[in-house]
Amino acid sequence: MKKIFTVFIMTISIFTMPKKALNFDLVNSINNPYREQNSFRDKYRNPLKTLKFFGIKKELRVLEIIPGRGWYTEILANYFKDTENFYVAVYEKPSYAREIIEKIQREFFIYFNEREKQFGKFKTIFIEEDFQINNKENYFDIILTFRNTHNFLDQGKAEKLYSSFYKLLKNGGTLGIVQHRAKETEDFDFKKGYVKESFLIDFVEKIGFKLKEKSEVNANSLDEKNYPKGVWTLPPRLAEGEQNKEKYLRIGESDRMTLKFIKK
Repeated sequence: MKKIFTVFIMTISIFTMPKKALNFDLVNSINNPYREQNSFRDKYRNPLKTLKFFGIKKELRVLEIIPGRGWYTEILANYFKDTENFYVAVYEKPSYAREIIEKIQREFFIYFNEREKQFGKFKTIFIEEDFQINNKENYFDIILTFRNTHNFLDQGKAEKLYSSFYKLLKNGGTLGIVQHRAKETEDFDFKKGYVKESFLIDFVEKIGFKLKEKSEVNANSLDEKNYPKGVWTLPPRLAEGEQNKEKYLRIGESDRMTLKFIKK
């Protein structure tokens, strides 16, 4: 009986190990002490639940689009540090706000080059001036874009860029989008940072993707979405400075849709 019980326990351990290992590694990367200056936003951005929803696994090849200052890159680079499966895509020559974007990208690479031991490495590919990504087709398992689709739409370049995503993904691959969500019952303006969920789903599906699943992990019912200075009124930017600061801190970061598409 004792031998049977031991075998039973070992069998359970074997079948549950991959899931536990995945959770453990992701949690470790999220709790990396070198993320201290960014981890205060975890309660708003929910990285563990978000990345699990998108199906992140170490054996998959993952591309992050326009990582900004690298909030998610810190987590993903650390998670994939023992692999060569993590890539970021940046602008080769920004077609708008060039000085600002070039400065952000330059600081991004300096930051991660100086902290390779703390966060790990990643590979870089470039978004060209025509918003195409000329990389290997059917190459990535997952492409992720966090809170920047409004910029692509505002520039009129989203169709070209998302068409590139479609080519880069393997058949059955995942496109994960997190985006500030506008009210369905009101007009919206890309320049304010918000996009209607129904609009974005329709737009992405016209490229050829199929919506597989939605998550409310990044929802925020307190977000009023009607600020003159747009989504940047809310933390962490707090575009109005001290004016109504306490109110906006109580609201927290924006209401966001979290969408998982697949390449058909």
